[in-house]
Amino acid sequence: MIPVRTYAGQRVAVLGLARSGLAAARALAAGGAWPLCWDDGAEARAPAAAEGFTLHDLSRPGAFDGVATLIVSPGIPHLYPAPNHHVAAAQAAGVPVDNDVGLFFRSLGDQAWAALDSPPRVVAVTGSNGKSTTTALIHHILSAAGRPAQMAGNIGRGVLDLDPPGEGEVIVLELSSYQTELARALTPDVAVFTNLTPDHLDRHGGLGGYFAAKRRLFAEGGPDRAVVGVDEPEGRFLAGQLSVAPEDDRVIRVSSGQKLAGPGWAVFARRGFLAEWRKGRQIAACDLRDLPGLPGAHNHQNACAAWAATRALGLAPRAVETALASFTGLPHRSQLVAERRGVRFVNDSKATNAASAAHALAAFPRIRWIAGGLGKEGGIAAVAPHLGHVAKAYLIGHSARDFALQLGATPHEICETMAQAVARAAAEAEPGEVVLLAPAAASFDQYPDFEARGDDFTACVRSLPD
Repeated sequence: MIPVRTYAGQRVAVLGLARSGLAAARALAAGGAWPLCWDDGAEARAPAAAEGFTLHDLSRPGAFDGVATLIVSPGIPHLYPAPNHHVAAAQAAGVPVDNDVGLFFRSLGDQAWAALDSPPRVVAVTGSNGKSTTTALIHHILSAAGRPAQMAGNIGRGVLDLDPPGEGEVIVLELSSYQTELARALTPDVAVFTNLTPDHLDRHGGLGGYFAAKRRLFAEGGPDRAVVGVDEPEGRFLAGQLSVAPEDDRVIRVSSGQKLAGPGWAVFARRGFLAEWRKGRQIAACDLRDLPGLPGAHNHQNACAAWAATRALGLAPRAVETALASFTGLPHRSQLVAERRGVRFVNDSKATNAASAAHALAAFPRIRWIAGGLGKEGGIAAVAPHLGHVAKAYLIGHSARDFALQLGATPHEICETMAQAVARAAAEAEPGEVVLLAPAAASFDQYPDFEARGDDFTACVRSLPD
């Protein structure tokens, strides 16, 4: 646990008592604060009460009297589409609002950290797609190279659940827009921006607000090094804002598909080969084509971002290349779950929007595509350039019929359930093809989360008759 000493002796309200909220309450208590915990759900309040925390109904008159700050869990809106009523009450009372990520960064550099000869460093990764894989890949590279490292944030443990870091340790964080939008402190040593595609637009009041939430990771604290994907206009804009001159190597530009020129620092992948350039010359290269844990151009972009971040931390190219080869990927992200009679079954349940599904479709030449769920704004228009890879689509969930209308001449079948889709795709697949779950939609119509959806796909594949 990372103790939060900023509010020692003060009353701090904690709203939302899932993983991050309970971790924040524990960390505040460990630092000498008095957490006042609340969740509108009685089931969520029970574990906090069982741990001995004070339950404090934030809807009561005067609930924020004497409260120093309100710590909000990421899923609770504070502005768009409308502020949560408890957050609105705090704002009306003049009580500052923060989250666990802000507490974490405000806890850096206390006396325990300052006593270390080699202070810990923090790498923070944000973006629309690929941030989980990039975060896990950075952590994997560091660990494989013998550097002590921990991983947390939107992946794995909560940021305040981390162990106090030791000499030279690196903390690698995946941060969503929900987390970066509200945190009152953001001071990573290395910040990574993977890419930007439309998502969570209602939460951020549109694409501009969504980008602004991501941009705060770079604008608030000023990282020593910024790794920026420049394949979209927002990334190019961000890199330009952070650079003081073309040769400014505090910004490392990253791309998948284009060669990056200029005197600065760049890492890019083309036709499956990664190249690192600095000061106008190539200084390292790596063949990505046969890495089983990183299939497709979108994963090559992730590899470039992880390469850049770990090189910024001082790792040698050979050490990074060796670690890339041993990375096995993450569950639910281009995960090979089975191969039967020459047909591969790939679980990319994390492809919860059309842009990420398009990356998955681009990674394989001939696909039996399982898609559908709770569709998002724009439907599946973004996958249109890659429909030539689809032998047939098998549509499930709430948006199955809407997706069918957008597929045009692409063969498709409405299957409703995962079990039916897997059975039909497996029966019709031919050797050399891939049965791919890349839903291009949220999971909440049929599953509690994308992990449960991916697990169901895997279970259906494994229950197929021999």
